[in-house]
Amino acid sequence: MEVLLYIAALVAAIGFLVLCVSIGMTLFSVKNTLNSIAGTVAGIEGQMEGITRETTSLLTKTNSLADDISDKSEKLNSVFHAVKGVGDSVNDLNSSVQRITSSISTEVHKNEEKIAQVVQWSNVAMGIADQWRQRKPINEEDVIYTSTKTNETPPAMETKSKFGFLKRNKG
Repeated sequence: MEVLLYIAALVAAIGFLVLCVSIGMTLFSVKNTLNSIAGTVAGIEGQMEGITRETTSLLTKTNSLADDISDKSEKLNSVFHAVKGVGDSVNDLNSSVQRITSSISTEVHKNEEKIAQVVQWSNVAMGIADQWRQRKPINEEDVIYTSTKTNETPPAMETKSKFGFLKRNKG
């Protein structure tokens, strides 16, 4: 039975050896995996530092742009207020012009008859002025004098025409 005891001890020792070798191989495999993970983490850490620097730079630029936009917005607000004032002035001017136009239109409707008369009289006056401009000067030699009395001769008249009209003598 002693032999059995030695065999059992030998089997236990071989089992223990297989267990140790298995654990060792697993640990070496885990060691390689952990080394790979450590390298990856180191790379990610380096990239995170770069990302952090870029993010900080972007935040700084964003803040400066936000301040610049805020300043320009305030300046534009004053421009918009000025433009609004101009627009209000134009609207006031338009309403004033509309009131004046309405007033003139009302007065024209009230005085249509008078305006028509003025237009008629002005047309008559223009016609008379045109006739006045178109008239020919009278040549005194062509003037014919008549008398209501048949045998009476006006002064400076000596001859009678055959129709009873007198002609002025040249002289």
